[in-house]
Amino acid sequence: MTPSGASAQQPPSRRIADDLRRQIETGVLRSGAKLPSERKLADQYGAARNTAREAVRLLAEQGLVTAKHGSGVFVRTPQRLFRFGSDRYSLKNRETGLTPFRLEAKRQGKVARIEVPSIAREKPPADVAERLGVAAEEESVVHRENHYFADDEPVQIVSTYLRWDEAQGTLLMQPKTGKDGIYGRLQELGHVMTRVRDEISARMPIPEEASVLELLPGVPVLEVLHTSLDQNDVPFEVSRYVHRADQTGLLYELPVEQED
Repeated sequence: MTPSGASAQQPPSRRIADDLRRQIETGVLRSGAKLPSERKLADQYGAARNTAREAVRLLAEQGLVTAKHGSGVFVRTPQRLFRFGSDRYSLKNRETGLTPFRLEAKRQGKVARIEVPSIAREKPPADVAERLGVAAEEESVVHRENHYFADDEPVQIVSTYLRWDEAQGTLLMQPKTGKDGIYGRLQELGHVMTRVRDEISARMPIPEEASVLELLPGVPVLEVLHTSLDQNDVPFEVSRYVHRADQTGLLYELPVEQED
């Protein structure tokens, strides 16, 4: 059958990829199904083998297929999204004794693991300095870098910034901060979280993030710049969350103010 219209103007690899994508979306090719080899795809679509290879690459960029070395290319099983929302710091959730990530992993039947590759005194990024109210040109913060895994699959990177004059000499300088995590220690320092501000954006990852999160080409990240404010409306912690967008969603339920 000869393509017509806009589809005829597409590169052959795109037409093959689009047809395979439709088969995946309609269930003709189910989750876990093995794609035909490049040679068979080339024969099936009357194309060159490198064209079939490019079509498979396009599907991989869309997160629809994954290659297993020595086994072939398979339709990727959709992952349930980690959904972090407006209740992640609620007293009800904190009373479970679990961090928001560990709680969400538990809800999905996954095993959570957190690595802390570095804790260091640093000069803060300009946006962090502005929100935390510290000097950007001085080593005014402690930067805690955390990598989060679910069933050994990387899910998010969290860079937490705390004031150096408060964190020095405390458990906030240690990988394990004790019961209730960093917020427990910050509360002992007089900061009771009463309000949060989350600034959310989507972007492509920098190479270091793509490496840590093991992202497929073309997969973006969700960035959440989080600020915690205490009972005096003073910002006391800023964290930059970098979530892999193919596994993470954000759910916010907020009250709507009514006029008197």
